[in-house]
Amino acid sequence: MAGSPAARDVSDPRAGGPSQPSAMSANAQAEVVAAATVAADPGSQVPSSALPAILGDVPVAVLLIDRGTGEVTFANGAALDLAGKIALPVGTDAWGAAAGLTDLDGHPLAGTEAPLSRVADGNPLAGEPVRLAPRRSDDPDRAAGHDSADDRLLWVTGFPMTAAEGQVDAGLSLVVFLPVADVSSDGADAVLQRLRDGAVVATDICFTISDPRQDDDPLVWVNPAFTRVTGYPFDEVVGRNCRFLQGPATDQAALQELREGMVQRRPVTVTLLNHRKDGTAFWNQLSVSPVFDGRGELVSFVGVQSDVSQRVVADAERDRAFRAETTAREAAEQAQRRLLLMAEGTGLLSATLDTAELLRSLAHICVPELAEWSFVVGLDDHGQVAQAAAAHSGGSRSELDVLTELVLGRAPHAGSPAATAVADGVATLHRDLTPERLAPFFRTADGLRLVTDLGIRSMLTIPLTARGRTLGVLTLARSEDDFADGDVEVATDLGRRAAMAVDNARLYQQELSVAVALQRSLLPALPEIAGVTAVAHYESASAAAAVGGDFYDLIALPDGAVAIAIGDVAGHDIDAAAQMGQLRGLLRACAYEGGSADPGSVLDRLDRLVIGLGLGTLATVTYACAVPVVGEPGSWRLHVATAGHPPLVWHRPDGTVVQLDEPRGLMIGVDAGRPRATVSYDLPAGSTVVAYTDGLVEHRGADLDAGTGALLAALAAVGPVAHPEPLCRTAMDLVDNRLDDIACIGVTLH
Repeated sequence: MAGSPAARDVSDPRAGGPSQPSAMSANAQAEVVAAATVAADPGSQVPSSALPAILGDVPVAVLLIDRGTGEVTFANGAALDLAGKIALPVGTDAWGAAAGLTDLDGHPLAGTEAPLSRVADGNPLAGEPVRLAPRRSDDPDRAAGHDSADDRLLWVTGFPMTAAEGQVDAGLSLVVFLPVADVSSDGADAVLQRLRDGAVVATDICFTISDPRQDDDPLVWVNPAFTRVTGYPFDEVVGRNCRFLQGPATDQAALQELREGMVQRRPVTVTLLNHRKDGTAFWNQLSVSPVFDGRGELVSFVGVQSDVSQRVVADAERDRAFRAETTAREAAEQAQRRLLLMAEGTGLLSATLDTAELLRSLAHICVPELAEWSFVVGLDDHGQVAQAAAAHSGGSRSELDVLTELVLGRAPHAGSPAATAVADGVATLHRDLTPERLAPFFRTADGLRLVTDLGIRSMLTIPLTARGRTLGVLTLARSEDDFADGDVEVATDLGRRAAMAVDNARLYQQELSVAVALQRSLLPALPEIAGVTAVAHYESASAAAAVGGDFYDLIALPDGAVAIAIGDVAGHDIDAAAQMGQLRGLLRACAYEGGSADPGSVLDRLDRLVIGLGLGTLATVTYACAVPVVGEPGSWRLHVATAGHPPLVWHRPDGTVVQLDEPRGLMIGVDAGRPRATVSYDLPAGSTVVAYTDGLVEHRGADLDAGTGALLAALAAVGPVAHPEPLCRTAMDLVDNRLDDIACIGVTLH
């Protein structure tokens, strides 16, 4: 709460100029204030201009009524907001009409029984509810800007400021209006309770006046509410500085703010823990404003005090609840961020089986959520750093690149956190790191300098351990704050997941090595045969190993013919590859003994062997024999039989293509009693035969006919060739998303 340096000069919009209070009113105010103060304390001195200046801008609406004339002679800023810019002095009824004051039933407040009139007659008013209805104002302009929604309840209280004996007969009465919460929607009991609460508030507003011209700025006047609230009677407080209300727990920062405001002669409002005379504490909201005389000299300080203990307690409870809610929300948000980090990390780490890519993903996952920069190394079977990756919150850093070069090919430096993590398998956290504490961790001064340049205050080192082996070390660093317990927990969990992913990649690499060796042993190197040029390509669809069930073969038969075989065993794994090896061996045996004129009988014999030996293999196969035509050098006769396999493609010497879609036979392993037919084609020199498995023409969302059509068009677009490589490469390039193993063999007949 605050006062103002002086009463404001206001203008009446209806009169068109500033109001001029009567000389009697101004003088009467000065004399009565002085007389009332002297009566309370004959030794005090109050300037004649004090009270109007003191009450000029307190936050509650305040009126001064000249009891001699019955007129409102002064209204502070808050009161002007109630009645508008009405010229003073003015009768109490006129002021009420301008404000739009009514009783609770909506009747205008006028006459001798109105609250303002009773106070003007010198009667104290403990408290009475009134309604402020601006729309009922007799000022048309003011009324036009409001409706019933702007109505408010006010609590009005007042008391006479009695002049001392022998002074001016006419006195002043002080009237205070306090707002009451809107109760229009409440029941009658609630209305009464709100009004009782308003009465309590009204009686708890304390006014004080001090004189800074006297030593220690003593109080020179307090109103009765001050005595009721503090328990100190008038004669015990006048002449003393108001600090007697303070105690050891009073906030020194608030007191300093109060002192600075008074020294700087500006209004100031603080809330202090004060004590009543009986020692009980209460929270006091104190507003102090300076008062200056006509020459600009400081003559008084006015204080407006209110017991706000309930509000402070409520605010404290609200603040505690808010802090608890904020803490809980921050914890929930942090937990959510960590869950998202773990989900993202798990997704990225499970997306590849390449160890180098895994380490790069791990380094970047941790920055900046867990660390300012990260450094991760992968160890080989001898404990040396085989791979390394790093990330920095500021982007690429040359120091990290150099640090990577320093550690590759070496075991972690003995005594370093990385070496300790490998030996113990336990995460370690180092805080408050300095260059001196860091020095033992590094093999060379260059390493220490690089890390120091990157910035490091705390470091978390986590071993990447899975299935009993430490496969690497993750190092997280921060240059400012420390790692929280939750950060360590998340980083450790992430390290465990990364270690498992790295170990899976290691096992995959081992399996891949075995599979590649197996595949190489099963897929033959194409033999060199006179009059024939051949190439072959193979790709596996397996995510676990680069092997599958597709195969191709080129065989020089004893009678001078050249056998071409292409097949597809059901499955895409090592088992399919093993079955493919068995089937290919059996086919070679059947082909070598079966002759070249009837490939259909060769496939029938192969089918009987597969079923008779109980191999349980299902496969599609195309088997063809290219036989030189006797007496026609460069001419070839191609005998073809199929067991459910896609047809061969004949690429003519002129570049056109023909699909050899006859004959069609049942796949191997279904029914050995169904013979397969053989069809023969005459091919000129320069012809190329292309055989492929169905993975080459399978495309997601499209049928095989569309894929086959695309293959034929692509091969035709190549044009004439003298070597099968362009045709096979073109065919393999058509594959954009492998759904199956793919084998392709091209044979050019010269």
